[in-house]
Amino acid sequence: MAHASAGFSDALARLPAGALPAPLAQLWLARAQAGAPMRDRPEVLVDTLAILTSLNADPEVLAAALLDALVDVEALAAEAGITLPERLRTLLEGQRAASRVWALHRDHGGGRNPEGMRRLLLALVRDLRVVLIVLARQLSRMRAAARLSDTERLALARMTRDIHAPLANRLGIWQLKWELEDLAFRILQPADYQRIAQSLDDSRAGRERYIAAVLAQLREALAAQGVQADVAGRPKHIYSIWKKMQRKGLPIEELYDLRAVRVLVEDIPACYAVLGLVHALWVPIPSEFDDYIARPKPNGYRSLHTAVIGPEGKTLEVQIRTREMHAQSELGVAAHWRYKEGGGGDAAMDRRIAWMRKLLEQAAEAAGEGDPSPLQGIDSELVEDRVYALTPKGEVVDLPQGATVLDFAYAIHTMVGHRCRGAKVDGRIVPLTHVLRTGERVEILTGKTPEPRRDWLQPSAGFLASSRSREKVRSWFNKLDRAHNIEEGRALLERDLRRLGLAHADLAPALARLNVSSEEDLLVAVALGDLTSTQVARALQEADKPASPPEPTPPAAPPRAAVSTTPGTGVVTVQGVDNLLVQMARCCQPLPGEPIIGYLTRTRGVSVHRPDCAAFLRLAGKEPARVLPVDWGRTQTAQAVTLRIEAVDRKWLIKDITTLLAQLGVHLQGLHTETARRGGARVQIRLQARVMDFEQLGTLLARLESLPGVESARRA
Repeated sequence: MAHASAGFSDALARLPAGALPAPLAQLWLARAQAGAPMRDRPEVLVDTLAILTSLNADPEVLAAALLDALVDVEALAAEAGITLPERLRTLLEGQRAASRVWALHRDHGGGRNPEGMRRLLLALVRDLRVVLIVLARQLSRMRAAARLSDTERLALARMTRDIHAPLANRLGIWQLKWELEDLAFRILQPADYQRIAQSLDDSRAGRERYIAAVLAQLREALAAQGVQADVAGRPKHIYSIWKKMQRKGLPIEELYDLRAVRVLVEDIPACYAVLGLVHALWVPIPSEFDDYIARPKPNGYRSLHTAVIGPEGKTLEVQIRTREMHAQSELGVAAHWRYKEGGGGDAAMDRRIAWMRKLLEQAAEAAGEGDPSPLQGIDSELVEDRVYALTPKGEVVDLPQGATVLDFAYAIHTMVGHRCRGAKVDGRIVPLTHVLRTGERVEILTGKTPEPRRDWLQPSAGFLASSRSREKVRSWFNKLDRAHNIEEGRALLERDLRRLGLAHADLAPALARLNVSSEEDLLVAVALGDLTSTQVARALQEADKPASPPEPTPPAAPPRAAVSTTPGTGVVTVQGVDNLLVQMARCCQPLPGEPIIGYLTRTRGVSVHRPDCAAFLRLAGKEPARVLPVDWGRTQTAQAVTLRIEAVDRKWLIKDITTLLAQLGVHLQGLHTETARRGGARVQIRLQARVMDFEQLGTLLARLESLPGVESARRA
C-alpha cells in the first residue's frame, strides 16, 4: 500500500501547477491512497502521463488522464460538492465513450469490423484530445502486459492491433504506432516475432544508432553541395517487416527497406539533384528505383524511391520528395495510412483525422517555442456527417446522417429491409421513421415474407434518408407488372389527395405540368416514388387556378402592394387595392403554395379563400364585383390548419403526436380527442396547428399516418 501511495503521489506531481483545482487534486489523491477502485496501477498511470508529456499534451489532457484513473471520479466529486470544469468533464465523457467501444470489442470477439470500431470511437468523442489519452494509456498497459493473465493479455493485444495502432498510424504518431504494433505482434504471434527478431542483424537500438550515423553522413554531403533539405529516418519495426513479407511473399533477405531515410526539398529539380547525390554517395540497387514523380501512383502519391548499399554494406531505402508532396501524402487524398490499410475514403473522417494531425504538428512547433499549453482550446467543431449504429451482436453499421431504422435494415441486407416490420432501439420499440444517433443498438423485427410499402418511397413520409435504400425499394416495385403499379399508384394518389382535401377524378390537367405523357404513366411514377402526391396536388391546384376577374374599380390599377395582415396570417399581395386589412378565411384555411382568391367583405377587409371553397363560391355568386385577385407575398408566416386523425386508442399516442409536431417545427394550437368504441377502442383527434406551407402540411400528414396505431390523418 505504501508503494502504491507513493506511486499515485508521483503521478499527481507530474501535473503542471494549476492543471487541477486544489480541492479536486486533494480528493483524488486521498481516494487513491485510501484504496478506492483505480483503472490502472500507479506505474501504468505514471507512464501514461510521461507519454502524453512527450506528445506535448496540454495540462487539461494530463489532468483528465489522471482523473479518469479513479473509478467514478465524477460521482465522488459531486458527493464532495466539487464542481468539475466543463472542459475536463467533456474529456472524461470522451473516455467513457471509448470504454464502451472497448467493451463492444471485448464482448463480441473483435476483429470482425475493426474499421467500424475505429469510426465509432472517433464519432462518439466530442473532443479529439481523448484519442491521445486512450493511445497513451493503451501503450502503457501493453508495456506492462506481462503481469496479466493469458486471456487478458490476448484480449488487450487484439484491441491494440485492431483499434489503437491504426489510430496512431492515422494521426502520424509514429513512435506510438510502431511500439503498439510490435507489442501486439509479440503477444499474438510470438513465434513469428521471434523468428524475425533473430533474423535481424542488430537490435532496434543498434539499428537506430545506424540510422543516426547515416543521417549525419547524408546531411554533411547535402550541406557540401549547398542543398537545403530536411532529413529524417527510421528503422523498420518487426511487425511492419512481417506484413511486407506476407504482402510480397519475400524472405527477409530480399527486403531492402529495413532501414529508410526521407529527404524533403523545396522543388522537383532539387529532388533529382538529391537523387544524383545519394547515388554518388552509396552504390544504388537498380531494380529498386521507382520514379513516382514522373509516374504518380493511381492515388496521386508522388515521390522518388531508391535503394542503396549504405555504410557497413547494409541496404538502405531513400525517399525523396518536395514538402508539398509530403504534406499531400500525409494529410491529403493519398494519405499514407489509407495506402497501408487499403479501402476507400470517407470525407468526414478524413477531415477529422487531418485536423487532428495538424493540431499535433502545431503542438510540436509550439512546444519548441516554449508554449506551456500548445493544445489549449482544441475542441472538435467538425460536423460528423455519418452515423455509426450497432447490431445486436455489436457490429458497427456505417450510415449517412439522418438515417432511419429502415435505412439500417436495408444496410444489413436488402431482404432484411423488404421484410422489416418494426424495430427496437436500445431495447425500446420505435417507429420505422426513427432517426438514428451514433452508438445506438438496433434490432430489426422482420416478417416471413418481403412486403415493402410504397409509402417508404415518399420523401415526405420520412421512412428512408438513404438514396441507396430508396433505390432498393424502387427496384422491388419495378419488378411488378405495369397493371399492378397503376392500381397501386391510383390508390396511393387518391388516398393522399383525399387526405389533403383535394378529391380529383380527372388527372389530365396535371399531365403537361409534370411532363408526363399519360395518366397511366403518372400513376406508375407515383407508385415507384418518381413523383410525390404533393407534386401532383400542386400541379392540379395550379391548373385549377381561376383567371383574374375584372377589377372592381374603373381607374387604372396601381402597382401591386403588399398589404398588412392581421397577426399571424402572413403577407398577401392584392392587385389594385392598397391599405386593406387582409385575413385568412377560417372556412377553408388556405396555405402558402395553394391557389388563393380574395373577397372584399363589408367590415373585415379582404378575406382570402381557396378557389374551391364552398363559402367563397356562394359569396362570389351573389356579388362577383367583390372578388379580387390575390397572391402570396414573399414574406410568409405559419398559417392555421385543422387536421382530423383517427387512430387506435393506445398508450403514449398523444405523446408521439406532439413529439412529431416538435420534430417538424409545427406549432400546436389546440387538440381535442373523442373516444368511440366500435369493434375495439378508437379515438378521433381534432388538431389545430400552424404550418408554413402546403408542402409542410403534406409532410406532416404523411408522418402522422406512419405513427403506430394511426389509421388516417387528413385535412379537416
